[in-house]
Amino acid sequence: MANPEKRWETYEEVAVYLLDQVATKLDLEHVEDKQKVIGKRSGTEWEIDGKGVKVGDEGFVIIECRRYTTKKQTQGQMAHLAYSIIDTGAAGGIIVSPLGLQEGATKVANAEKIRTVHMDENSTRTDYMFRFLNEVFVGVSDTGRATESATITITRADGTQETITPDD
Repeated sequence: MANPEKRWETYEEVAVYLLDQVATKLDLEHVEDKQKVIGKRSGTEWEIDGKGVKVGDEGFVIIECRRYTTKKQTQGQMAHLAYSIIDTGAAGGIIVSPLGLQEGATKVANAEKIRTVHMDENSTRTDYMFRFLNEVFVGVSDTGRATESATITITRADGTQETITPDD
């Protein structure tokens, strides 16, 4: 397990890695690591956690990762991301967080084309749960030999269920 003081760094690295794995679902060609982008309006330097390059190199989106485990993202925090999008000329943003957004933050996100990705606070490259839009992605690893079978039950919002039992 990661050093408690450095869990946010691992969270950022895992988020960028996983977003790159599903880039096409986000209308992105690929996702790049942490970097600095210069504001076109202010001339200031913005450090961003990740950069999603749009398909056909038609701009980019700013990726911000916040592993806050006790409260949802606030309106002010979302305004910070929104202004960095405006200042850099980005086409939008992605906020990655385990808890999501407060009501005011949701309004700012909608106004500035910021997508919300929920990712479990303890996600790793192999063991993770993240979701966006209507899709859920789960990774599970096992370090030993399994002697029992597993069954997965998916319960949808409408109450219908689907049970999956992997073949041996």
